[in-house]
Amino acid sequence: MADVKDQNYPYSLPELGYDHDALEPVIDTQTMQLHHGKHHQAYVDNLNKALESHTDLHSKTLGELLGSLDSVPDAIRGAVRNNGGGHVNHSMFWGIMSLEKGNEPTGDVADVITRDYGSLDDFKTQFNDAGAKQFGSGWVFVTVEGDALKIASAPNQDTPLHKGVEPLFGNDVWEHAYYLKYNNRRPDYLKAWWEVLDWEAVAERYAKLKG
Repeated sequence: MADVKDQNYPYSLPELGYDHDALEPVIDTQTMQLHHGKHHQAYVDNLNKALESHTDLHSKTLGELLGSLDSVPDAIRGAVRNNGGGHVNHSMFWGIMSLEKGNEPTGDVADVITRDYGSLDDFKTQFNDAGAKQFGSGWVFVTVEGDALKIASAPNQDTPLHKGVEPLFGNDVWEHAYYLKYNNRRPDYLKAWWEVLDWEAVAERYAKLKG
C-alpha cells in the first residue's frame, strides 16, 4: 500500500515529517511524542517479532497479509492483525495532518463530499458521530467504494484493508490519541481534529485511489 514500504523487512517507524509540537494546540506535544514514539513504535516492534521466523510471508505486502488473515499461521495471526493494523493505520494518520494545510477540501474531494453528504458540515457531523459512538478503542475511516464515500468505525487496530480497501483517511479514537489534552471528551477531540486534517494530502490520496 502507498503508506508503508511493505516488502522491506524489518518494518521501521516512519518519520513524522514535522515536529512533535507542529499540531499544537489541537494535538499537544506530549501526546505526539508518546503516540508516535511509543505506541506506534511498539506496533512496529511487535510486528517484526511476530514475522521474524516466518520468512515465507516476507514476499507478501502487509496489505496482502491483512486482507487474507486466514492465510497467516494461527500462532501469529492475532499479532499480525493487531500490530500490522496499528502500523498501517498510524502511518496513514501521520501523513494526513498539518496545521498549516487544514482549511477546506477543494476540487474532486469537495464535489464528492457535497454529492454524497449534502455539505461539508453534514459530512463532518456523520464522521464525528461515528467516531464518538465507537465503543472503546478504535478508528473512524472514510473509504472510496465505487464512486461513493463511506464512513465507518472499526474496533481496536482493525482496518478497511481487511476487506481489501485502502482508506482515504481516518481518525484515531483510542484514548492514547487524545486523553492527555481532552480527557474523556472524545467528541471535543473529534471536532477539533478537522483543524489539522491536511486536505491537500487527502486530495492526493483520493486521486491515487481513483486513478
